[in-house]
Amino acid sequence: MKYFLTFVFSCLILVKLLAQHTVEQWNRFEITLSHRSKANAFTDVHFKATFTHKDTSYTVTGFYDGNDTFRLRFMPTKTGVWQFVTQSNIAELNQKHGSFTCIDATASNKGMVKVSDGYAFRYANGQPFFPLGTTSYAWVHMDEAIQEQTLQTLQQTGFNKLRMGVFPKNYDLVKEEPSLFPYELKEVKKDAKGKEIKVWDYTKFNPAFFQHLEQRIEQLQKLGIEADLIIFHPYDKGRWGFDAMPMEANLRYVAYLTARLSAFRNIWWSLANEYDYVLSKSEADWHTLIKAVVQNDPYRHLCSIHGSTAHYFDYWIPEITHVSAQDEAPVMHWGAASIARNIYHKPVIYDEVGYEGNLKQRWGRYSGEEMNYLIWMGIIGGTYVTHGEAYLFKDQRDTIFWAKGGALKGTSWKRVGFLRKILEELNAPVEPADISRDYQTATNGKGVYLIYLGKAMANKWLFNLPHKNASFPRPTKGNRYKVEIIDTWEMSIASVPATFELADVHDYRLYDKDLKYVRLPLKPYLALRITEIHE
Repeated sequence: MKYFLTFVFSCLILVKLLAQHTVEQWNRFEITLSHRSKANAFTDVHFKATFTHKDTSYTVTGFYDGNDTFRLRFMPTKTGVWQFVTQSNIAELNQKHGSFTCIDATASNKGMVKVSDGYAFRYANGQPFFPLGTTSYAWVHMDEAIQEQTLQTLQQTGFNKLRMGVFPKNYDLVKEEPSLFPYELKEVKKDAKGKEIKVWDYTKFNPAFFQHLEQRIEQLQKLGIEADLIIFHPYDKGRWGFDAMPMEANLRYVAYLTARLSAFRNIWWSLANEYDYVLSKSEADWHTLIKAVVQNDPYRHLCSIHGSTAHYFDYWIPEITHVSAQDEAPVMHWGAASIARNIYHKPVIYDEVGYEGNLKQRWGRYSGEEMNYLIWMGIIGGTYVTHGEAYLFKDQRDTIFWAKGGALKGTSWKRVGFLRKILEELNAPVEPADISRDYQTATNGKGVYLIYLGKAMANKWLFNLPHKNASFPRPTKGNRYKVEIIDTWEMSIASVPATFELADVHDYRLYDKDLKYVRLPLKPYLALRITEIHE
């Protein structure tokens, strides 16, 4: 009878694996096996698999998902046949062999986002990615109705990245108690004042919590949104204790999180938000945790860390792929956005420059126009700026999108989608054409320039281009261009009927041979798209 049951169990495993005999490139192949552990299945069972494709090999770590179930997820990066074999210290999980075929991705599946050309981003399929995202720190910890409303809201926007936390948030404007927690509750104590204190078992995760998180990340993926996942944050203040776990627990958490989520193609790792406010961790601790994330992620997803205002990490270390800064000064002043780019030689995202809203705090009371202006200032500097919204109309129970998700109440979010369309039509990232002298002109290196006029108002603009064109071929005498006036606030684009032809270089500039002007509406927040005409 024992051998018969073993045979049946093995057949069920085989059926489960064969059910996934084809998987799209950059989708997930999953192995599911059963084992009833007498010990702690999270710490005492080791489960891995090696996946091989011709000359490519990945070793992937599995995880315990509760109910005697072990899972292992793999994201195939190449089409064709993949072979795999499991390794475990448990016989039921060890030496399970199999294969599957990876097929071409469908149009909506562009793969992971990676760094491209030093300062930009690109999907694995080669398409440029312009990170134009927003923030909603604790949306997955709100009630079900708010979470669903958040997804519906995001579907109506042009956002393609969302900053969000794993742990719940305890802040003046976020006091909701989550229904799910990441760990198994050991006991509830009371302090000297009678306040209840939850004591967690840091060796036992709560699979339901992570299953819910995965569901939301999968839903973001279907919307074409990258989940910029904040692994740690300081907004606990002793309420749950997740900001002050011992390093052993931190490393175990990182290993479990990466085992579960690395196979999601839309994951970005953000080690922390305002890491310098997490008093329980030193700079050395952050270096250790960053290395742990990278070592546990076989696909090398994008990885960064975020400090408080103007607090920059050692972004040049190889584990960090891009700068994630909180600093409004670089995008308030012409030419400043590019400074971090020049220092770190990596893509720069100013993930927090303040929020459109009506809060009493200065960081939460930008107008929609100001928020849109800062985003454009970042783009012209060859960097990116993350949107945020913080409107409060009642009290702390109000749903503020920056913190809780829900519905957007402001105006700048619509302009982000408009900008994204403009950038995607360029089909290449933009960067300053003459980085140290011309603060308003960006080039895509393919004969298209964006010139941002910002808050200035004028009724005409003398056509001219910088002779420098970043690292691309320079414009020359005789080149002809068309001009379009972009109203970044009204979201309109108007073609200028005239064409413009360059004269000789004069003091590093090239003007129209007849010194033609472009007539402008007397309004702020205008941009010009200048495109070379090829006969």
